[in-house]
Amino acid sequence: MKLYGLKNCDTCRKALKALPQAQLVDVRADGVGADVLARALAQFGDALVNTRSTTWRALDEAARAQPPLALLQAHPSVMKRPLIETADGTLYLGWGKAEQAALA
Repeated sequence: MKLYGLKNCDTCRKALKALPQAQLVDVRADGVGADVLARALAQFGDALVNTRSTTWRALDEAARAQPPLALLQAHPSVMKRPLIETADGTLYLGWGKAEQAALA
């Protein structure tokens, strides 16, 4: 199981604590594979882009106008976190009650 997020993100830390078998992939340091991003974008759509993040607020209008896939590749920390990929390839976005119940 892989958890795509940031090592300093509180929500990612909570998810990692609850999922000790998960491996953290720091999106800022390691990035996210294009195939994983494409699958996540197809499944979650615009919800994958966190428009409430500090990174998003720091972007200019030209950067915000990019297609989501290009934006996420250029600025991976603008992705909503955590993005969790299970061993069978199933993707979960966020760490809400539904995701916690599905992965517990």
